[in-house]
Amino acid sequence: MLTDLATIDSLFYLAATVAVIASLKVVTGSNTVHALLYLVVSLLAVAVCFYLMGAPFAAGLEVIVYAGAILVLFVFAVLMFGLGKDETINAPKSKSVANMFGAMLLAFALLLELTVIINNAQIQQTLQANVVSSKAVGIMLYGPYLLAVEIASFLLLAGLLAGYHYAKPDVQGSQL
Repeated sequence: MLTDLATIDSLFYLAATVAVIASLKVVTGSNTVHALLYLVVSLLAVAVCFYLMGAPFAAGLEVIVYAGAILVLFVFAVLMFGLGKDETINAPKSKSVANMFGAMLLAFALLLELTVIINNAQIQQTLQANVVSSKAVGIMLYGPYLLAVEIASFLLLAGLLAGYHYAKPDVQGSQL
């Protein structure tokens, strides 16, 4: 039992390391498309961390909502704002796989980690012992944390409206 917990801890730290490295590459990257790819890897690594902490519901939401829907919005914003046009001037001219090697390496580490987690029955049994149900999550979200959830939703709405306001073209003679 102790070795299972040590294995789970080491897998958690591996996923956390992948998440931190990918997040740093998102922030320090100069290419928007590469940053979005690293963001996918980072969000998937956080989902693995949630799963290893006994929250498969939160891990599923992380993959579906953030790595799925929110990232599609980011790609749409890149296409809508034309952020890729300015980068093509300063982009490296090589078309080799070396530009994507970092993201591929981190994604491969996550894939290997998920394979170990799924194929090890003892880890699965240990993780099943401390699973939080979706009903308990709902009770917590709409109980003591209701105000925090509503404030977060209003902040997201404000960000959406600000993005629309800054993205729309200026029309002469029009008023807000």
